[in-house]
Amino acid sequence: MYIEDRSQTDTCLIQGTAVLIKFLSQSIKLDMNYSLRVFSQISEPNMSVCNAILKEYSQSASPEDAFHFYKLMKRLGIRPSPFSASFVIKACNRMQSVTGARQMHTAILRDGQQYDSLLLTSLMDLYASSGSGKEACILFDEIPYRDTIAWNVLISCYTRDCRTRDALGLFEAMQAPPHGCEPDDVTCLLIIQACSHLGALRFAEQIHSYINKQGYANHLHLCNSLIDMYSKCGCLDKAYGVFKEMDMRNVVTWSAVISGLAMNGYGREAIKAFKEMRQMGVLPDDQTFTGVLSACSHSALVHEGLEFFYLMRSEFGIVPNIHHYGCMVDLLGRAGLLDRAYSLIRSMVAKPDATIWRTLLGACRIHGHVALGERVIGHLIELKAQEAGDYVLLINIYASAGNWDKVAEVRRFMKDKQIQTEPGCSTIEVKGKIHEFVVDDDNHPRKKEIYKMLVEIESQLKIAGYVANVAAELHKAEIVQKESALSYHSEKLAMAFGILATPPGTTLRIAKNLRTCVDCHTFAKVLSSVYNRTVIVRDRTRFHHFQDGSCSCKDYW
Repeated sequence: MYIEDRSQTDTCLIQGTAVLIKFLSQSIKLDMNYSLRVFSQISEPNMSVCNAILKEYSQSASPEDAFHFYKLMKRLGIRPSPFSASFVIKACNRMQSVTGARQMHTAILRDGQQYDSLLLTSLMDLYASSGSGKEACILFDEIPYRDTIAWNVLISCYTRDCRTRDALGLFEAMQAPPHGCEPDDVTCLLIIQACSHLGALRFAEQIHSYINKQGYANHLHLCNSLIDMYSKCGCLDKAYGVFKEMDMRNVVTWSAVISGLAMNGYGREAIKAFKEMRQMGVLPDDQTFTGVLSACSHSALVHEGLEFFYLMRSEFGIVPNIHHYGCMVDLLGRAGLLDRAYSLIRSMVAKPDATIWRTLLGACRIHGHVALGERVIGHLIELKAQEAGDYVLLINIYASAGNWDKVAEVRRFMKDKQIQTEPGCSTIEVKGKIHEFVVDDDNHPRKKEIYKMLVEIESQLKIAGYVANVAAELHKAEIVQKESALSYHSEKLAMAFGILATPPGTTLRIAKNLRTCVDCHTFAKVLSSVYNRTVIVRDRTRFHHFQDGSCSCKDYW
């Protein structure tokens, strides 16, 4: 066929390429070797054909084939385009390959594609999702034009690396002139997660205001996250405010409400919400039952918890997972039904994991059950999953029983095995800024004022009847030495700073990475009465709302 018109020739070539691409795409899905044989018959394969093959490989059951074909292209003298590299990066992302990320980074630099912002952002996301947060952050500085997606990846890196305070700072940095960009709904979701982690209420309110301003208030996933965020900030009235304004609610919405009530100690209210959800025709899922069983556990509702555990299987056909069993072990263990909790674990079809055994170990600490505590440690050793915190719990059990020889034995073992304990850390938000404290902290710029205030507070609390609970100090020492050691726990330093830095009557909101000790719990109760302050402490497992000398947990935690 003779074609005179050049444009007609180009059209035919384009159509022919399209047909070839479609054929190759279909053959790739059937057999890689066959598609390569077809490809080898093409005298001058163009970039469109190559990219089509790379795309299909990146989406196939063997994404590593994309990487092999990328190398084949180079051996054949075909210079890959940024699109080519992006398909290989996608394949590496599916494989979670750090090695692939580094090789692609080298290839991008060698091919002179380092000025392609979209490509570098994809590579940055690959580093982040593969656990190479540091390399992702370094790459961010190399991106010539940082759009919202690039900033979102960076924020995600920070939150993954537990740099949540820094992540909050990025929300303002990304909007700064001259090259600022607008945060989108994904940015908001990431910042909500950071606020949830830190319990940063002031910043939470700012991001909520931004969401309303940008017209995202009807985004279901954001509203659900806001409920969870406010609950984790210990601010249930604001969480309920979001819930009340929602036009549409799904099972995730109700589960967030139920879990929020549970973690804040409102067990019966959580059960009431569960019943309301059912009346609205929303079917509960496994997350919903995790929330309601947790509510029963935190509020000593043993009978109700057993009923829900039976109901989830009999009425809704939900097979209990490891989280449900964990809630039940916690529920029975806290109630002192340790043998029953142990029997439940032994009856599990699936092999119990370390979290289940640690839950029972925590109950052994509460009730001073030495023999069972030792047995649980044996199970953790068998799983090769023992951690420093497990031995600390065992030390606590021995110390409560006054068995200081065993305490010393465990400490020697930890020292010999170089097992390091996680230091206690507490944060408090004051005027929109997060302040962090560790035990005996001397890094805060106002440390002298804080320690002076803490001495004054302890003096006032002792007049009101506070006596340090030396049982919370796990070292064998004189009472005076134990009292001194207890004085500078991280949450006490955070409370002292809060009293120092905020006007009278201001609620103090503190987050701690570990379970709050008995002495600090008593300290906070008395402080709330003497200083007429509401103190909200979120520890590793739940919230404690201290007010007028009492706690929402009713001393059951």
